[in-house]
Amino acid sequence: MGDWWHRNIVEPGKLPLLLALTAFVLTFVITRVVTRLIRAGKGPFGNVEAGGVHIHHVVPGVVLTVVGGFGAVAGGRHGFGSALSAVVFGVGAGLVLDEFALILHLDDVYWTEAGRKSVEVVVVTASLVGLVLAGFTPFGVDGLSEDELQNRAGVIAFVAGNFLLSLLALSKGKARMAIFGVIVPVVALVGAVRLARPGSPWSRRFYGRRPRARAKARLRAYRHDRRWSGPSRAVQDWIGGRPDAG
Repeated sequence: MGDWWHRNIVEPGKLPLLLALTAFVLTFVITRVVTRLIRAGKGPFGNVEAGGVHIHHVVPGVVLTVVGGFGAVAGGRHGFGSALSAVVFGVGAGLVLDEFALILHLDDVYWTEAGRKSVEVVVVTASLVGLVLAGFTPFGVDGLSEDELQNRAGVIAFVAGNFLLSLLALSKGKARMAIFGVIVPVVALVGAVRLARPGSPWSRRFYGRRPRARAKARLRAYRHDRRWSGPSRAVQDWIGGRPDAG
């Protein structure tokens, strides 16, 4: 175990990334527990106010993210300083993204339907960082052979091709597949070849005069949403809490 830890985490300089991810996830979980206790009126916790102004936790989150980010840049990938900066950055990022919906809407939508965006962004961020930690790199460059890596033209073509596939998936209204496709090329490929979602830029541009394609796309989107919207909402409620009614 010690040899695996040193070879896969310490030696390639991934310890700060692991610490940042751990701090990020723990901060999000603890923050959600505390806010749910405050919402339920339980425990010793309460909202922080100064001069009658409610101080959202995104505020200290921004400060910690800036401090940890600059500290990580200055500290390199090894040593106590880089590890501490990674933890500080992870805590700050967890506080910031927990209120991502507030930043997006410029309104306190924490316990509303719009507030679910924060949970989605946190889950996607943790998943992507986890993939990078596991050895995946953006645009799938990690999957190339030694000979391919030595061929710069081949690498550039591979990266550009995967980038275009991710953009194509995004234009088809499949944002999650586009994002994960940046890390795992096959995901971008699947998103690029499948039918576009109704209302997406691709659908408006290429399905306008193809009623059968529009009907097929609507049917597929309906079946997909009916199959996965319920479980998705249940998981989000379990992680982030149920939004206020109405």
